[in-house]
Amino acid sequence: MAFVGKLPFGLAPGMGLNAFFVYSVCMGMGYSWQFALTAVLIEGLIFIVLTLTNLREAIVNAIPMSLRNAIGAGIGLFIAFIGLKSAGVVVADGATLVALGDVTSGSALLAFIGLVITGFMYSRNVPGAILLGIIITMVIGIPLGVTEFKGIVSAPESIAPIFCQFEFDKIFSVDMLVVVFTFFFIDMFDTVGTLVGVCTKAKMMDENGNIYRVKQAFMADSIATTVGALLGTSTTTTYVESAAGVAQGGRSGLTALVVGGCFVIAMFFSPLFLSIPSAATAPALIIVGLLMAEQIKNVDFDDFSESIPAFVCMLMMPLTYSISNGILIGMITYVLMNMICGKFKKLSPAMYILAILFILKYILI
Repeated sequence: MAFVGKLPFGLAPGMGLNAFFVYSVCMGMGYSWQFALTAVLIEGLIFIVLTLTNLREAIVNAIPMSLRNAIGAGIGLFIAFIGLKSAGVVVADGATLVALGDVTSGSALLAFIGLVITGFMYSRNVPGAILLGIIITMVIGIPLGVTEFKGIVSAPESIAPIFCQFEFDKIFSVDMLVVVFTFFFIDMFDTVGTLVGVCTKAKMMDENGNIYRVKQAFMADSIATTVGALLGTSTTTTYVESAAGVAQGGRSGLTALVVGGCFVIAMFFSPLFLSIPSAATAPALIIVGLLMAEQIKNVDFDDFSESIPAFVCMLMMPLTYSISNGILIGMITYVLMNMICGKFKKLSPAMYILAILFILKYILI
């Protein structure tokens, strides 16, 4: 992403895709992890071809501006929800799905303390306020018993057991087709959502609303997915947490290069980084979520053909724990609402095609 896309986005294995990799493909369908890695490799190669044909770029350009703003706001709510959940502020509940955790002690209390400290520094324009907030919150967590020191240095493990481990004898099976298609849809629209949402917030677009160097960004993402499969990891995607770097002023590939360099260093200092509790990073996610969510103000709430799809798109991301679901359902709603309202001139052929494909995706998979 630093050299090809020249955009401030980090790439890593996607958490939702990790869950599908393990629980659906390996545990649910009973296939080996080598089978799943083969699907990831095929997906990456397909993405490279689609990027060369400009199809992924055309999909981005087909998303209306109201949904683009809603995607950014939805990502903001999603990031904030991840932060609250990881810190134990929000917990699972059998009756109401979610409930308030124990905020009087432990991780949740530390997250609130960190939020106040980080928010104060950010409001005072302190350089590196978010990073400083993480460090200070981590230190405060030591006497509270939340931060547990796990060491400083350790050697990275060998990738030899997982390097280039594929099962090509099953690439023409129906199950392989289903797995590749599912990986494809989730990765495609997670990446689209991150690029659209964050770039819209950062105003990294031309006068027509097109993202700068989006084709190169997609190519970097596609190559990362393919190389990741060779190295034995699940689908590598553009990370939504890149919004944190953009919020601190990142606008170029230098941000991505620094992120990559830090990951290399972290390989040798993994015990130290693992000592950082979720409660210390939660305030950063909540504040970045706030900054992203303000994009909703750009949606015309007086026009229900725009506001209803935008609201649905924004709401579905945190509630389904998926950026791609928000985009897909938002686009379907946008096309249907404008058809019902008789506003056919707002709908391009690409929008109709995408809406039909998205509906078929939910019916068939």
